[in-house]
Amino acid sequence: MPRHGAIVAVLALTGLASSFMFTLVVPIQAELPELLGASREDTAWVVTVTLLVAAITTPIAGRLGDMYGKRRIVLVLLVLLIIGSVIAAFSTSLIGVIIGRALQGAVVGVVPLGIAILRDVLHTSGVNSAIALISATLGVGGALGLPISAFITEFADWHIIFWVAAGIGAVCFGLVLWIVPVSVLRTPGSFDFVGAAGLAVGLTGILLVISRGNEWGWLSPATLALGLGGIVVLLIWGWYELQIAEPLLDLRVAARRPVLLTNFASIGMGFALFASNVVFPQILELPVETGAGLGLSLIAASLVVMPAGLVMMVLSPVSGRLAGVIGPRALLIMGAVALVAAYAFVLIAGNGVWQIFVSNILIGIGIGFGFAAMPMLIMRSVPQSETGASNGLNALFRSLGTSTAAAVMGAVLASSSTVQDGMQIPSAAGFHLTYILAGAGAVIALLLALFIPAHPAAEERHPSLPR
Repeated sequence: MPRHGAIVAVLALTGLASSFMFTLVVPIQAELPELLGASREDTAWVVTVTLLVAAITTPIAGRLGDMYGKRRIVLVLLVLLIIGSVIAAFSTSLIGVIIGRALQGAVVGVVPLGIAILRDVLHTSGVNSAIALISATLGVGGALGLPISAFITEFADWHIIFWVAAGIGAVCFGLVLWIVPVSVLRTPGSFDFVGAAGLAVGLTGILLVISRGNEWGWLSPATLALGLGGIVVLLIWGWYELQIAEPLLDLRVAARRPVLLTNFASIGMGFALFASNVVFPQILELPVETGAGLGLSLIAASLVVMPAGLVMMVLSPVSGRLAGVIGPRALLIMGAVALVAAYAFVLIAGNGVWQIFVSNILIGIGIGFGFAAMPMLIMRSVPQSETGASNGLNALFRSLGTSTAAAVMGAVLASSSTVQDGMQIPSAAGFHLTYILAGAGAVIALLLALFIPAHPAAEERHPSLPR
């Protein structure tokens, strides 16, 4: 049996690899139309498709892990990452890159699966810090990966970033196969293919509206059809899941107050996190002459943003110990307060480099505490047979927050922008409004956290997790 520290380290590395996929193409995003010979609207799918596939596959992968073995599904997702990265690395056309990026998006499911594995194999004394570390990788990988991608694309062919992703995936595959034990806790039964298809169709409609509605027009026929159609499909899906004996997701468990409030708080936390990923790099990189930017290079800007990820990583063992002392609910509240403080600080102190640096430190604290607390709150309130699916559902809600942030921040900045030398430049007022909206997302998460029960009901408790 491998040492528990090695298991945690390998699962953390897979989590870092998965979250790296979100910032992998950020350095070349503005150049994609020229690189791929396509319109800017079409190349936006290189980013959109990854978010879409990640949100859809994560809860499904969680359920498959509960049924067929969590390590087995982690290995499958890593294979999809490798295949997708190789496809994108060989591609010179838009379609090939989109297919590759879609397959890369599926790997995000390794984070909730890794958390569920930890619950199965670790002793009580170490499970909280380990969960905090794995959960934090959702933010850490993106923050640390951005300067890596920027450096590669600055000095090498852009295809290299996909070869690097394939190499990381291969290393993670080998380490998981070698170190992580085979899952022995399984949920018997048959897989709900109808439920999986219904969830995929419904979420596709909703997420397409969130991510592309600003470009298509919020009242355009396509937007309305997809949005209303997605809602109707999800309502029918929910009714169906409540009728069958072996659903994809047990909505009765998901409707428990601690689980439901935690999932909704996840939207606010994800929104507050991704808002900084959208807004801060733009402010840092826009030319000083525009009146709204600080004129940094992409590499310099990414180094200003990177400390948030380092803080999340450093805080993970602290988060685990704190959860054992004060409970995960209090930890989530502390995280939300730190996020509110981060956006309040830049609103009051201004948009200078050092102010953004300090705000990113506070965001790292907020996400480090908040993302650590959420899986603990979920797992103390669900049966062990539901850990993979329930953590996958929580990751889905976080994805809804990040996707919404990308759409809302993009719409706000676009509506406030003016054309200077052929470039659309957001105004200072637009950036201030994004801070207010991001802070509002954190406030909503804080209010929801306050209503989460401090102690789960007796039938919802699990003895290995903090009360």
